[in-house]
Amino acid sequence: MLEMFFPDIYIKSIFDLPLDDLKKRGINTLFFDIDNTVAPFDVAVPDEKTAGFFGKLKEEGFKVCLLSNNNKKRVELFNRPLKAHAVWKAGKPGIKKLRQVIRKLGETKYTSAIVGDQVFTDMYCAHRAGILAVYTEPICSRDQLITKVKRGAEKIVLKIYKKRAGI
Repeated sequence: MLEMFFPDIYIKSIFDLPLDDLKKRGINTLFFDIDNTVAPFDVAVPDEKTAGFFGKLKEEGFKVCLLSNNNKKRVELFNRPLKAHAVWKAGKPGIKKLRQVIRKLGETKYTSAIVGDQVFTDMYCAHRAGILAVYTEPICSRDQLITKVKRGAEKIVLKIYKKRAGI
């Protein structure tokens, strides 16, 4: 049961994504959580490094999509410079909106991956949908209250994962 919360790939930050490995696996669509994955939750727009990275992903042939439980205003403002596909109020770990956008993009669960910083939303959502789960460490320790409440339990899950994975 705990494995549903474990990542398939563990990285320090989005900039450490193993792009060649993802391509070899047939992954061409990346769904990114925003808050504390791509930027701190209280940062309204991506910095130049992040915007440049999203541009590089597109140049390398990846479809990129923001998949956030946050509201429309937050997601649209953050997405303006990125010009990615975007889903707000995604309902993670629910998979209904994720499956809809995968179909809309003409992709499948086998060509998609979720990149996120939370095991109970992002990793669980990925596993429920049957897609690759990529965990990235949170960008900072500032979190929304609901997320702060979950971080203690997440640390326990990640400790077990790291022990089993030999990290």
